[in-house]
Amino acid sequence: MTSAISERVFRVTVRGQFDGLTDEARRYLAAAQAEHDIFVSAYTPEGTFTYDAKLDFFNLRYELRISGDDRSTRAEAAGLVEAETFLRTMQFGFRNLRVTVVDTSAIWAAAGLQRH
Repeated sequence: MTSAISERVFRVTVRGQFDGLTDEARRYLAAAQAEHDIFVSAYTPEGTFTYDAKLDFFNLRYELRISGDDRSTRAEAAGLVEAETFLRTMQFGFRNLRVTVVDTSAIWAAAGLQRH
């Protein structure tokens, strides 16, 4: 009998503000805004990027599977690294990153559900 789930599924949301966007980045984001609307977002392993039309605030949403100890802390750190890597790769200036983590495995267990 196993006493705990070895791998847990976390939904990690990284929120922040754009900072010092170049004119090129602003044009790109404005042109692609419809594809990054909050209503078409989801939690995915690759991450989903959404932002407001004024190009002030953004969200990155990740679904991460973490095993071992300190899973919640590791999920938070992994989500932050993924977000920073994405933002730097895209050359989007940013500030005030905040991370929230939800252990969906715990929710499913409390509800008597099991996800495969």
